[in-house]
Amino acid sequence: MMPDVKCSVANCTYWAEGNNCAAKSIMIEIDKHANADLNSEFAEDFEGHQDQATSVRNTCCHTFKAKK
Repeated sequence: MMPDVKCSVANCTYWAEGNNCAAKSIMIEIDKHANADLNSEFAEDFEGHQDQATSVRNTCCHTFKAKK
């Protein structure tokens, strides 16, 4: 069972009432990789790589998809 994920980014496709994230899966990355092209071939290795963040401020959500 997936835990509750809170999100205040209301212009995201996955934003749900009560500031909840309704995405099936969540991908979070450290800020230094925030602009990485995770749709390219090398991104298939995402499951195998690990990074360490020094604080919550060093992370970002790659699950975001703007509402149309």
